[in-house]
Amino acid sequence: MLKTTDNKINVCLVGSSGGHLTHLYMLKPFWEKKERFWVTFDKEDASSLLEGENVYHCYYPTNRSLKALMINTKIAWKVLRKEKPNLIISSGAAVSVPFFYLGKLIGAKLIYIEVFDRIDKPTLSGKLVYPIVDKFIVQWEEQKKVYPKAIDLGSIF
Repeated sequence: MLKTTDNKINVCLVGSSGGHLTHLYMLKPFWEKKERFWVTFDKEDASSLLEGENVYHCYYPTNRSLKALMINTKIAWKVLRKEKPNLIISSGAAVSVPFFYLGKLIGAKLIYIEVFDRIDKPTLSGKLVYPIVDKFIVQWEEQKKVYPKAIDLGSIF
């Protein structure tokens, strides 16, 4: 059960720009009538896609960077304390990790969607958040060999 304020769900959609952000945007039928905010890179593709949305920018590049993890953890702490989401959804990549771990601490429900182009190997972000998520979604049956507790919902595309 989601903890809500005034019976509303406040959704945090967090992901890198590019394909990860596109995955989240394709969930529009779910999030479009909900209170929501986004966390992504300050890049042109993200800005044009999310024009008019409530957006927080995170630090990048993030790939296997301890510096980025530390900076994004600080950003996550500030954003999550301000927005108080009760649901966090991500399709990766690294920026999702601090938001998920801190989100868990504040009682948010966590849904991670493994990317479409990883069929038989886990992503690093997926491996890191898998132990703490409430729902782990995969888009290929083969991914369940890597993530046995996952739910295969098929392709988002």
